Amino acid sequence: MAIHPSRRSIIKVGSSLLVDAAGAVRRAWLAELVSDIAARVMEGQQIAIVSSGAIALGARRMGLPKGGRASLEDAQAAAAVGQIALAGVWAELLGAHGLTAAQMLVTLDDLEDRRRYLNASATLDRLMSLGVIPVINENDSVATEEIRFGDNDRLAARLAQAARAGQVVLLSDVDGLYTADPSHEPSATRIVRVERIDARIEGFATGGSQSGMGSGGMASKIAAAKIATSSGVDLVIVSGHKPHPLARVADGAGTTFVADKRARSRKAWLAGRLTVKGEIGVDAGAAKALSNGASLLPAGARSVTGKFARGDVVDIVGPLGTVIARGLAEYDSDEAIKVAGLKSSAIEGVLGHTPRAAMVHRDHMVML
Repeated sequence: MAIHPSRRSIIKVGSSLLVDAAGAVRRAWLAELVSDIAARVMEGQQIAIVSSGAIALGARRMGLPKGGRASLEDAQAAAAVGQIALAGVWAELLGAHGLTAAQMLVTLDDLEDRRRYLNASATLDRLMSLGVIPVINENDSVATEEIRFGDNDRLAARLAQAARAGQVVLLSDVDGLYTADPSHEPSATRIVRVERIDARIEGFATGGSQSGMGSGGMASKIAAAKIATSSGVDLVIVSGHKPHPLARVADGAGTTFVADKRARSRKAWLAGRLTVKGEIGVDAGAAKALSNGASLLPAGARSVTGKFARGDVVDIVGPLGTVIARGLAEYDSDEAIKVAGLKSSAIEGVLGHTPRAAMVHRDHMVML
């Protein structure tokens, strides 16, 4: 089945495709990809690129061991040096086709904080509407383990939300999701289309990148697919090692994860968040009520963990221990612990003031 690319797309390029084992840019390969991107732009598409490779490029220039990943300090320094080279290559090759490149460096907080997310969204929208090609990377020169995406697959999915794109293309070292590792199982078959990401689909993923150069793997790509599809964006995993990968996507190559077309922008932002401040456990009755569109009332809560304030993002965990929803807390965690399991009539006596009706309101909640 042919997949028709949307008007606005995010294309993610991994380190193993862009940089060779010696840490040099694979210019011939990249030039071919840029030619394909230029052809898409000529057809009326708006494209942003999420490009890895800064750490690998910087490490080569400074002679750092282990590709610049021997320590956090090495990775940050390599990223600072390599990002200039990376942006320069993209600008040069895009410019050869008459296309203007823009650089955007983002951190996790830029897309997790609602106001900063909207600012990034506005910038992306304006650049793409002007025909500029944003080249985006995580700001690894300042990111740490605690405040980073960790891989550009999930970054690409979050940026697709912010850009209101219809499609994410993850160029990979494998041609989609297989029933087993095709490098070890010759009988493995490619899954062409995924309508719903369930435990079976997640079970096909294996961690780690084949090249050892990047930070992602199939597990991170499925995590990215969850973010993308929950916000109404298709996500395609396709091999970047085969000629003209973008044209191959249009012909149905790779694996397509199909978008949930019911997604709304604010709830998509909630679903795609990578950081939450706490969890509220609920009983079976509350879980059923939530699935039918109800708010979470204090009476349905059975446990509260984490430290959060009113307005922070929390996960709602069902009786089987799985996260079933995500939303904005109407109580801070100290109050939530006190009122969990109580009926509304009993809460005022515990807190000493008139309580809010919902612990998490349905208007600020998304089912997962």
